[in-house]
Amino acid sequence: MSNTLLENIEAIEAGYEFMLAYAAQGRESDEGPGGSEVRSTLTSMSAAADSIAALLSNDDGVFSPIVVDDARKSAAAISLVLSQEKISSELVDNLNASIHLRALLTDLFLLSETIG
Repeated sequence: MSNTLLENIEAIEAGYEFMLAYAAQGRESDEGPGGSEVRSTLTSMSAAADSIAALLSNDDGVFSPIVVDDARKSAAAISLVLSQEKISSELVDNLNASIHLRALLTDLFLLSETIG
């Protein structure tokens, strides 16, 4: 597996950790000090999920199609959040709880253990 794949896995994992902290802040929106970081983090996570899907879409491994599907679903959920005028802690908490994002994280934990 390429460094690019590992870098994208790290972007998803680091973004999720940031989102856990953001969700705990009780923010009504992403406006104000430090709020813009959530948009940049989500944008990076979406790009990483898209990249993971692209990198693995031609892989003939039996697990790759599952990761590709979960990455695409996660990117769609992240895009929905990014399309909102305000990104509240509650909205991010709901994204964190999304089965699609959790499935991708679990996929990536498993995948990184097999390549690391």
